Amino acid sequence: MVTTRIRKVTTALLACGLTFPALADWDLDGDTSVLHFLSTKNSQITEVHKFDSFEGSLSNAGKLRVTVNLASVNTSIDIRNTRMQNMLFNVTEFAEATFDATLPESMLNLADGEVASGKVDGILTLHGMAVPTSFSVMASKVDADTLTVSTTAPTLIKAESFGLTAGIEALQKIAGLKSITTTVPVSFSVTFTDRKSTRLNSSH
Repeated sequence: MVTTRIRKVTTALLACGLTFPALADWDLDGDTSVLHFLSTKNSQITEVHKFDSFEGSLSNAGKLRVTVNLASVNTSIDIRNTRMQNMLFNVTEFAEATFDATLPESMLNLADGEVASGKVDGILTLHGMAVPTSFSVMASKVDADTLTVSTTAPTLIKAESFGLTAGIEALQKIAGLKSITTTVPVSFSVTFTDRKSTRLNSSH
């Protein structure tokens, strides 16, 4: 009964998230935005990784969607990238991860130069699983055409919540490691630019 209710709520939230791109007024600037995650192996070796390709949109009503190309995972080691694409994320079947949320009103009505902090609650969809996920962020209205949003603390993503534990175990085995942590800290710093401004600049 509870599981059914959760599924219905999740489906409704995702449906809402899927309807807003036509209303989007801001676009994520991929050239100035970064998305990082950490991995720890053998209990003490922590490394910083990132995704090279992701995009997003934000409406003036606060509807946010960010889409990450999982094949763009970048660990600075080619063979490890390939193994993560195939053995962990299974990009052939699950090419993207998405995050759908609504930004708090306090972050939407900022004056130029103003900053606000808060929590963004949404749904992270990864590897076929949709899980409620929150990020603690700081939003800054740089000017009329630019909004930046950055995490103030990493969000811990648990592999088991997304059915990724078996993939991590496979990576651990093929790499001959004693351990790989299944909880991954994720952080980001993204810039949104006003869509109307972008169109005007591109027309010149």
